[in-house]
Amino acid sequence: MIASLDQPVAANKKRAPRNGGVSGGYSALARAAALHLEQKPQDALNVLNTAVQSGETGPEIDAARALLQFELGQFSEAAASYERLLAAAPAHPAAAYNLGVCYERLGRWKQATSAFTTAVEKEPERVEAQLGLGIALLHQDQGAPALERFETVLASTPEDDTALFGKAVALQMLSRFDEAVAIYESLLARDSQTAECATNMVVIAMAREDDEMLRLWSEKLLSVRPESTAGLEGLAARAFSSGEYAAAAEHCSKLLEREPAQFETWFNLGVASQRTRAFDRAVEAYTEALRLRPDSGQAYLNLGAVYQEKDDLSQARRCYEAALKLTPDAPDVQFNLALVCEKQGRREEAERLYQRLVANAPGPDGAWFRLGYLRLERQAWREAVEAFEACVRARHDWPEAHLNLALAYWNMGDRDAARRSFELVLEQRPDLPDALRGLAALAIEREDHQQALDLQARLIEVGERSPELFYNTGLLLQKAGQLDDAERLYQEAIAERPDFAEALLNLGHTLKALGREEQARSFWKRALEVKPELARGYFH
Repeated sequence: MIASLDQPVAANKKRAPRNGGVSGGYSALARAAALHLEQKPQDALNVLNTAVQSGETGPEIDAARALLQFELGQFSEAAASYERLLAAAPAHPAAAYNLGVCYERLGRWKQATSAFTTAVEKEPERVEAQLGLGIALLHQDQGAPALERFETVLASTPEDDTALFGKAVALQMLSRFDEAVAIYESLLARDSQTAECATNMVVIAMAREDDEMLRLWSEKLLSVRPESTAGLEGLAARAFSSGEYAAAAEHCSKLLEREPAQFETWFNLGVASQRTRAFDRAVEAYTEALRLRPDSGQAYLNLGAVYQEKDDLSQARRCYEAALKLTPDAPDVQFNLALVCEKQGRREEAERLYQRLVANAPGPDGAWFRLGYLRLERQAWREAVEAFEACVRARHDWPEAHLNLALAYWNMGDRDAARRSFELVLEQRPDLPDALRGLAALAIEREDHQQALDLQARLIEVGERSPELFYNTGLLLQKAGQLDDAERLYQEAIAERPDFAEALLNLGHTLKALGREEQARSFWKRALEVKPELARGYFH
């Protein structure tokens, strides 16, 4: 799975709180003002703090302290001061807005929304308050009400970059991508908020699954902000979607140089390395991902699959068992663990796992197939029929399942059902040798030699070269009196296997029937040299 970018947010203008007007008349305020003029804000704040400790209070003191605290980056203290100011003087013209700015700097977006709402109610025409409210709403994923605020601002100041950007983000949140793109492009045309616009274009490209757009804007973003994580994530996502896994691994590696503690990036590096069969690197990546997030069942599953590819079955089993503890009902984990058990020779355990999988109807098709195969192996023919019938019910066009079903029927003694299944295989795969062989054998059993001969001829036509096939076809031709063709097929069998005693023997009989007894004797002699027990009954 590829890690997604953070939700795009509107860029903020750095707004300082506006002082609502402080009346003079107090010595502490005067001293603080003088120190502020000397660019000594901390000293000025110390004077006001001392005055408050001495019992000198009032809205002017609170407003002045809040302004100085904000300038010094003491946003929590400034917010507390503005809260006190609003409690004492609810009509103060700037306190609600300034409180909203403090909350904004603290990332307390719900409280910022409340403060900016109050500021807008007091001064609806104030652009900064409308913008602040819009941005706070964006941070709470409230695209529709945020859009209203930005449109209110743009009605009076249509070229305001912050409002335009905020509107584009709100439209993006509402999946109105074409409108958002148009605004981003207009901002980019005048070199406004270039990196932020490019970042959000990357996000839109991901949402649209537009590989070319994703490549274009990721590269543009990296050209203006080379350290951009979003740009690299975009290129990595594009590489994954287009199957360029080597490039995806390279982008993930660069991301990890910048942010080495990212689970998603280590996981994605593991996926890319696994796809390029760089298994050692994949093991390293998934192991690091699990160190960062030990409760990831998917990472254990993928790591197990890598070990399975490396044929390290004990490690694969360990990973699958760990994944199963985290996700007990995950079918992929159970299926892969069952495959490992099969390969380790733990057939009974594998069969129990497959049985558990298919019990959760409808169950994965692959589990039914493997279950049927294990039942065939232990000659549980009726149970094998049950499994392969489940396969073909789920997927009628599955020649391998029909083929195994035919074998199970045949071994049960139901030759008619076996023949129907073989014929279904040939409807889907007309040249499948196993089905042709099965039907030919069934034809021989019921002494339909002509059909058997036709089927074996088709096997030869599709390129089958086994000595047994040539020999059996020769026998059928010999029984049908087609001696020249029988001779040719026996010769083919002997060419494939020179020590094929039965073929040598029957070639001799065919040659004798053709009146070539001297040649017949030479082949009988070779047959006896290869297999002396054929001499039994010779003198009879």
